[in-house]
Amino acid sequence: MNDETIERLLALNRRFYASFAEHFAASRSISDPALTSILPYLPYDATILDVGCGNGRLALLLDQERPGSTYVGADAIPELIEEACAQARKLPQTDTTFRVADVTRPNWTEDLPHTPFDCVVVLAVLHHIPDFDLRARVLRAVAGVLNPRGYAILSTWRFLAHERMRRKIVDWDEVSIDEGQLEPGDYLLDWKRGGRGLRYCHMVNEEEVERLAAASGFVVRETFRAGGREGDLSLFAVLDRGEEPRSSPEIGSCSL
Repeated sequence: MNDETIERLLALNRRFYASFAEHFAASRSISDPALTSILPYLPYDATILDVGCGNGRLALLLDQERPGSTYVGADAIPELIEEACAQARKLPQTDTTFRVADVTRPNWTEDLPHTPFDCVVVLAVLHHIPDFDLRARVLRAVAGVLNPRGYAILSTWRFLAHERMRRKIVDWDEVSIDEGQLEPGDYLLDWKRGGRGLRYCHMVNEEEVERLAAASGFVVRETFRAGGREGDLSLFAVLDRGEEPRSSPEIGSCSL
């Protein structure tokens, strides 16, 4: 995929999430199985990086279920980071820090505190990143901020698996992008809550997760499915760097 198409797709998604930040955050509850299903994989007293943290709902879950965690949330959308930090000020048992950081840019990890991390969570992010090489570059950066025995938890959206999701697919003509410039598995999906929006999504299946892991120095240890009314709307993968995982500590307040 050429650089111009990559930038157009990234800009499309930035506009979407900036415009619908409030409505999107309201649609993602802390009790969502697409979030709570990762709890068994989150260590106690650990330093955790949440890549594409959105409104920081993982920090709320950690405060309830993993008190004593040190949490860092990173997202490219300032509007979501503002909401995340406002929520996190109410959390008594979790040290929370947020950064506006675009994971598709080089060196996005440089300003992150508390590195290296025991666990990096990358939920519903990779399918919004155009181009296989760019997705692999993001995962290499994730590997670079992990403890040697730390691990990453990924999820990707299985939007082709169910008819109600497939109905969201619209033609690329709506954004004047030539489909010939795209990768197989690239789609344009609409959103109709609080207005109509459009966003780019790539279908990341299990085979591609394996390829991405191999390209970024990870090993896929486990995969499972959860989320959505069907119970399998997201594909999850637990990755490590070939050693036994471990956990680690600490607590405090919220900083930005």
